[in-house]
Formats: sequence, C-alpha cells, structure tokens
Amino acid sequence: MTLGIGGSNTKRELENMTPMISNTVSINKSEYYERINKLTSIMKKNDVDAIYLDSSTNLSYFTSIKLHPSERLHGAVVLPNGKIYYICPEFEKEKTIDLITIEGEIITWQEFQSPTKILINLLNDLIKPNSIIAIDEMTPLFIFDSISKFNNQFTLINAEEITKLCRITKSKNEISIIQSAMNITLEVHKATARILYEGITTEEVQQFLVDAHLRLGADTAPVFKIVLFGEASAYPHGVSYSQSLKKGDMVLIDVGAGLAGYCSDITRSYVFGDTNHYHKQIWEIEKEAQIALFEKAKIGAECQMLDAAARHVITKNGLGPKYNTPGLPHRAGHGIGLDIHEHPYIVEGNRTKLSKGMCFSNEPSICIYGKFGVRLEDHIYMDDNGANWFTQPSYSFEDPFGYKS
Repeated sequence: MTLGIGGSNTKRELENMTPMISNTVSINKSEYYERINKLTSIMKKNDVDAIYLDSSTNLSYFTSIKLHPSERLHGAVVLPNGKIYYICPEFEKEKTIDLITIEGEIITWQEFQSPTKILINLLNDLIKPNSIIAIDEMTPLFIFDSISKFNNQFTLINAEEITKLCRITKSKNEISIIQSAMNITLEVHKATARILYEGITTEEVQQFLVDAHLRLGADTAPVFKIVLFGEASAYPHGVSYSQSLKKGDMVLIDVGAGLAGYCSDITRSYVFGDTNHYHKQIWEIEKEAQIALFEKAKIGAECQMLDAAARHVITKNGLGPKYNTPGLPHRAGHGIGLDIHEHPYIVEGNRTKLSKGMCFSNEPSICIYGKFGVRLEDHIYMDDNGANWFTQPSYSFEDPFGYKS
C-alpha cells in the first residue's frame, strides 16, 4: 500500500483548507517599465523600428493588460523610444483606459472599419518607409494576413526571438509568484491523493482539483487538470473517456492553476491499493531520470544536455531508445511563466544555455502503452549557484509525499 493515498473525503479536505496567500500578489509598475526598457534595447540592437503586441501573454508581460483573444484586433505598438500606442475597438476604449498601467496613446477603430488598415496607417505616420516591424508570434493568422495585405512598405518579421530574450529569464518577483502557485498545487496534490477511493471517477477528481485550488488561494481555476487511472496513465495528455479507479491502478495527476497570471504545474504518479514489482521498477527509473536531469542543470549547460541526461537513464534500463516507446516520447521539460509552456524547452537540439532566472519543468515521463505510465514533474529555477527545486520531488514509491521523512 502507498502511504498517503485514500482515507479521507472531499468534504473534509475542503473544510480544512484556508487560503495560503495572505497578501495581494502582483508585478509592480516599475518592473513593467524595466521590461519595456529591455524590450526597446533589444529592438534597437536588431534595427527593429516597432513591435506589435496582440491580445496575448506578450501584451500582458510588457503592459500588464490581460485580454482574451478574439476576432477583434486589440493590442499595442511599442516603439524603440518606449512610446506605446494602444489599439482597441471604440466601444472598448473606457475598458482599455481602466486596464492601462503603462501610459500610452489610445487609437480606436469602429466596427465598420478595418483595424489592420488603421494599424498600418499608424505605422506609416510613426516610422519611415522600409522599416522593420516585429509581429507578436502569437498573433492569429487572420490578423497577420490582413496586416500583410495592407502593408506595402515595411518588412514584417516574427517577434519571437525578441520576446523570448525578454521573457526567458524571470525576476525575483516572478519566481516568488511562481513559487507561491507551486506551493498551492503541491498541497492540492496531497489532498487529492487522500480523497481517492475505489470507484471514484476522473471527473470527480477533476472537480476537486478546481475547488481545492480556489479554496487555497489560486485566482484562476486550473486551465488543465489531467487525471488518469491504470492503462490510461500511459498517455501523456490524457484520454477522451471517463475512468473509475480500481485497486492496483497507477494514478497520474497533472495539474496547475494561476496566480497573478503566472502558472503552476506539478505531476504526481502513485499506485492506489496493492502495488507490484513492475510498478515500483518503472517508478524508480522515472525518479532516477528526474534526478539526473536536475544534476545536469548548471549555469551554462545547454538545454539539450538535460534532456539527454534523463534519456540516458531511461535507455540504460532497456527503454527507448531516444523518443521511442516504451520510454520517453516527448521533451523532458518546458519553460513556465505567464504561459504553461514557454521558453526554454528541454529537448534534443536546443542549444540554449541555462542562465540565472530561467524556470522550467523536469518531467521525463515513461510511457508503456497498454499497461501504464509514470510522470514525476517538478520545476526548477536557476540562480547564481545553479538549479533549485520549486517543489521537492516525490520522496519514494511507497511514500510519494514524504510523510515519513
């Protein structure tokens, strides 16, 4: 039997929960200005004369404005001198004014007008012909296509290499927010393990994940909540059908929620009821691979080296090789921040070197289709001394949450 699994219920666990966040968590105004300064510095070095930010996390990162993307263009233009022009529907002007933290001029468009034509006309007024305009990499194709049709004098480039240089390293404040979000999710994992019983459905567990995160202080419900039992645990992003828990099932739960716009993301795998030697063998290979990745995470190490370190452990134990199954079919990790998946990516071929402030997952899954899977996922942040855990990894197969430690 696995320690810490079962023995409680949803009502008891929720009643015992109080918010883990006592103060308002946010990024202060001065930090947004620091981000704009870094952005404009990179633009100048690359001879970029303007950058368009769509209704994406890039807009949120640089200006604090959080918008849901839609068919209506709603974004901002930033110039190398730091001047910002917000572009929005006329009927959203008052809302936009209310959202603005970083000062700028507001340009509006009416429903009968083309917002992309207004955007190009604005750029025509602001910058010289033959200038380079960087377009937010998250801009929907239909908006980019329309910008391209009205553009006849600018060179349009993908802004990803610019935004990545800004966002790939996190400030102390960002790391602190992510840490708080991770702390909440780890407590949710512990409580979720305690509510399990034979016959509970994946939907019931998913609802608890939502309720528990909000109860503990997350400010948004989980945007993803993967709950898998038994054979279904072999599929990294889940299955389309409901499951009911049986004794002897491997349980895999992958969940995260939002705090001040930042994401948490933790996966735990353990067995409900009686375990067997094969479960334990695969779980311990997974744990060894996770530790190998962590130990390779040094300042200056290439991201691909971390992926290779985890994959080496899996391969030497007769799984794989490389991205083959049974084994690890996906990258070993991804960056985290305002997006659940962002740079840096821990994957073969990525020669990006680790530096202070980078934050990323460590999750070298083992997938054995037709039987079960194991994923242990915790996140790492880099400081001057190297790698640090946001959350301590699972302790052991028999005691995943470390109740005896």
